[in-house]
Amino acid sequence: MELPDLTSADLRDLLDREAARINSPAFIADDPVQFPRRFSSVPDIEIAGLLSATIAWGNRRMICNNCNRLLSLMDNCPYDYLMDEGYEDLPPEQNIHRTFFGRNFRHMMRGLRRIYARHGSLDAFSAACGAPAAETPAWHLAAALNAQLSEANGGVSDSRCLPLNLGNSALKRLNMALRWFVRDDGIVDLGIWKSLRPSQLYIPLDVHAGNTARALGLLKRRANDRRAVMDLTDAVRPMRPGDPAFYDFALFGIGIESRLKA
Repeated sequence: MELPDLTSADLRDLLDREAARINSPAFIADDPVQFPRRFSSVPDIEIAGLLSATIAWGNRRMICNNCNRLLSLMDNCPYDYLMDEGYEDLPPEQNIHRTFFGRNFRHMMRGLRRIYARHGSLDAFSAACGAPAAETPAWHLAAALNAQLSEANGGVSDSRCLPLNLGNSALKRLNMALRWFVRDDGIVDLGIWKSLRPSQLYIPLDVHAGNTARALGLLKRRANDRRAVMDLTDAVRPMRPGDPAFYDFALFGIGIESRLKA
C-alpha cells in the first residue's frame, strides 16, 4: 500500500474522516458486530459477541455465515442454551468455523457457564477478576478467562478458544469483542459494559490493520504482536485519549476498502 507523506494534522484529519465514515449504521450489516446486536439482554449480547469474535478470522462473508449458523445451532437463545448445557450434545468433530470444531465450542461453553453461574455476566466477571485496575485490562481478562475455561475442563487448556501465549499475542479477537462491549457512542458498538472504560481499550490488530498502520507511519514494529498493539494504540491515543479504539474503524476503512480520500 502506498500512501502520500502526511503532516500530523493531515494524518489526524484522514483518520478522523475515515473512522467517521466506517463507524456508521451501514457498516453493521456486513460485520460480525451484527450478531450481538440482535439481542437485548446483556448475557445474550455477551455470549453472542464473544463467540462471534472468537471465530472472526478469514473471509468476512464466511465468518458471518458461520456466526449465523452458530446462533441457529443455539436456537438463537445463547444464554438459555449455555445454562441448559445444550452444547454437550454437539459432536466434537462438528465444524463450526475453519479449525474451530464442536470440541472447541464445548470447551469454551463449559467455561462460560461456570462464569455465568457465579457472576451473572462477563462484565461482572471482568470487575471481579480485577481487569479494570490492570495495566493491560484485555490481557488480564484473557488470563482470567483461560483459567476459568481450564478449570471447567479438568485442567485442560484450548488455544482455539483464546490465545494461551498472552505475553506475545495481539489478542485481536478479544480486543474486538471488548470494543463492541465497551465503546458507547451509540452507532456501531453496543456500550453495555460498566467495568471498563473506552480509554482502556486497545486497537484490534490484524494483518490488514498492521499494514495500514505501517503505511501511515503509525507503527514501526514488523510483527503483529502484543508489543505492536501497545505501540499502535499509544500512537493514536493522543488524538483521542478517551477513545483510542475509535481509530480501528479508520484502519479498516483505509486498509480493507482501500479508499484514501484527498
